[in-house]
Amino acid sequence: MERNLKELISEMTLEEKAGMCSGFDFWYLKSVDRLGIPKVMVSDGPHGLRKQDEKGDHLGLNGSIQAVCFPPACLSACSFDRELMTEFGEVIGKEAQANDVSVILGPAVNIKRSPLCGRNFEYYSEDPYLAGETAAAFINGVQSQHVGTSIKHFAANNQEFNRMSNSSEVDERTLREIYFPAFETAVKKSQPYTVMCSYNRINGTYASEDPWLLTEVLRDEWGFEGYVVSDWGAVNDRILALKAGLELEMPSSGGVTDREIIQAVQDGSLEEAVLDRAVERILRISFLYLDNKREQPFTLEADHDFARRLAEQSMVLLKNEEVLPLGEKEKVAFIGGFAKTPRFQGGGSSHINSFRVSSALEAVSHMAKASENVTYAEGFSVEQDVYDEALAAEAIEAARRADKAVVFAGLPESFESESYDRSHMRLPDCQNRLIAEIIKAQPNTVVVLHNGSPVEMPWLSDVKGLMEAYLGGQAVGEAEVNLLYGKVNPSGKLAETIPCRLADNPSYLTFGDSEKTVYSEGVFVGYRYYDAREMQVAFPFGYGLSYTTFAYSNLRLDRQEITDQETLTVSVDITNTGNVAGKEVVQLYIRDNTRACRRPDKELKGYEKVTLEPGETKTVTMTLDHRSFAWYNTDLKDWYAASGKYDVMVGTSSRQICLSESVQINSSIRLPLKLDLNTTLAELSADDRTVKYGEYLKNKSYAFFGQYGGDEALSGDVKYALVDSMPMRTLVSFGICTKEEVLDVLKKLMEL
Repeated sequence: MERNLKELISEMTLEEKAGMCSGFDFWYLKSVDRLGIPKVMVSDGPHGLRKQDEKGDHLGLNGSIQAVCFPPACLSACSFDRELMTEFGEVIGKEAQANDVSVILGPAVNIKRSPLCGRNFEYYSEDPYLAGETAAAFINGVQSQHVGTSIKHFAANNQEFNRMSNSSEVDERTLREIYFPAFETAVKKSQPYTVMCSYNRINGTYASEDPWLLTEVLRDEWGFEGYVVSDWGAVNDRILALKAGLELEMPSSGGVTDREIIQAVQDGSLEEAVLDRAVERILRISFLYLDNKREQPFTLEADHDFARRLAEQSMVLLKNEEVLPLGEKEKVAFIGGFAKTPRFQGGGSSHINSFRVSSALEAVSHMAKASENVTYAEGFSVEQDVYDEALAAEAIEAARRADKAVVFAGLPESFESESYDRSHMRLPDCQNRLIAEIIKAQPNTVVVLHNGSPVEMPWLSDVKGLMEAYLGGQAVGEAEVNLLYGKVNPSGKLAETIPCRLADNPSYLTFGDSEKTVYSEGVFVGYRYYDAREMQVAFPFGYGLSYTTFAYSNLRLDRQEITDQETLTVSVDITNTGNVAGKEVVQLYIRDNTRACRRPDKELKGYEKVTLEPGETKTVTMTLDHRSFAWYNTDLKDWYAASGKYDVMVGTSSRQICLSESVQINSSIRLPLKLDLNTTLAELSADDRTVKYGEYLKNKSYAFFGQYGGDEALSGDVKYALVDSMPMRTLVSFGICTKEEVLDVLKKLMEL
């Protein structure tokens, strides 16, 4: 339906327009009945619909309708599967249509800076490329059903402690390379209907009132077309926020900020055109939903089956020393409270009221042969960190009598949630102790983890099997059993590094600061840090095993040399060399060898998930563009790839590179010359525009120091290093050149 929104807005009173810029209540936007503008509802729902009535709350304390809890982002990102994530979005979009919800508050794409962040279970990855591609696929799926998304939380919201006032102190390059790209990719590839701005400040300015963030970057640079909504209660100054580009404040302010807007227009401190623009953006999105609203059944059972399939394609097999898959005739002991009462979602605003939940114990009971051979022992409580001697003894004896033991371990819900961060990276002590005892009694032990973020594993070297189930959604038990018994071949890959211990994390010394959190690690987040340090990790980014094996061959680039304006096509052959069908995630990383600036050892710039029958070979093709090779140059205020050699690498994780080829990039961009008396002779010699002056001054310096050739302190490499590091001004201090000569050279350089 064609609508003239500007004409509609011209018929609204100032009070009505101001009212459109804040919520009616916790979940609804205001209506203007006389103009045919109805209320529309928004709801939490990045991994399931959490629809509450108007008396609801944002933190999940009150009830919501029964719905399907799908695997949260910590698990679904491990699918590395764009098509599956698009299908996921379509399912969520249909559920929203069935329940009269216009906008889903998600996905959440904040980077996992530290394993301690209490909300990491809602976030996709430590890697901005993976997070952006995953989010874009999900958003396209949701919005294909004419239901909006609200990508969040923009930006640099990476801790829960004091999240409503803390300032994330981050340099621009780090923002552009690590904390912005997931949002940027989603905006450019999927155009989310809304963007949710975060609570925190960024370099001292609240995200809600930062025009650089919400207008210059988000709209002017990236082309965002929807409206910006605040996180619930995130607005600090309503007028500054509106001017900065935040259109909708949620929830209702009870009319307080509506009156502030009216007063600002009346006294001239806010242009009414700014208010009109905000209202137009809000109405355009509301009518996108209203004009496409349709009857849609709420298909709970079918969606439960999809939740199972998503979990099966995402759980990560981390270790398998010929202990998996389980055989249905084997005697297996299921141990741990999570086998019967699984933890499958996180706490807080995304908490779903699941209409049913499958446990591993229930799921295996539906497998006739296997169920006869499975025994269960609780071993430990899923809620308390208490070592119960009686429960432990029963579990150890069950493990001893079995052929194999599977321990279902994990973090109690109280350990991680929205609103607070973890204080450590450990499992409950009772679980670590029992796992160690089980392994002594039964060498063929497998551990299945239920957690929203990595944990330390002191028993890792002794256990024969390990599966990272993360938080698996309400079909968690079915997915786990199908994977453990080989009904489904594992194909998930880690979307984050699992460090050996918390202290290894690059943010260890600064995470969780209360007033200002300094992101001193810069771009070296996650595997970018661990790989650059060549640090031992428990499991690297991108890692995951299968019940089959794959071989990589015939890596080829369509060109050996390109300009930064051209694309590069990369192809590689993948063969299933095992005996069962499986899926492999082909990962493409780029290494910059130019040394133009300090960069990570490698960065993910492409991936594809491919399905292969035994013996089958397929060719995987990926395309790289300028951004695939570039870093953000703050002097240029743009992305820059220096001329030189770059390695194009494909592999099975960031640590397992199978094949590599090099490409020459020829940059069309010349960096601006930064010249003054403190420019070193090495810097002059490194640029072809100034090299002749640099070599001239270096030769004069060599001649000067040559008269001290007999002095061992100034011989050989020492002399060359000294000269390279000398600023131009020191040539006068040493008497190598006169001040007039140096100033004359500098004048000629400035004329270049």
